[in-house]
Amino acid sequence: MYNDRITLTPQDILDKEFKIDARGFRPQEVDKFLDIVINDYNEFITLIKELKSEIRVLNDENAKLKNELRRIKANIEAAEATSAGNQVSNVDLLRRLSQLEKVVFGKNE
Repeated sequence: MYNDRITLTPQDILDKEFKIDARGFRPQEVDKFLDIVINDYNEFITLIKELKSEIRVLNDENAKLKNELRRIKANIEAAEATSAGNQVSNVDLLRRLSQLEKVVFGKNE
């Protein structure tokens, strides 16, 4: 995914060997290698910023979805409670109607 953006691997850095002149390592060779390392570091910093931003967006979306899920669950529970309450009240209404019929029609049991 990010391999096309990063040039060096940790193993590349570890295995790098510079040619030695009379006064030490060749400065041009070291400078070229350090330029590559600096570019990779800059790319890593950019990637880290992008990923942190993506994490923030995903966390916000996750929080919104969790809130929506809680709200939906609460609505479902309220609907179930209302439905159960209507069933009880329907039974209660039927009992009241039965008692009224007994009173109106004079049927005593």
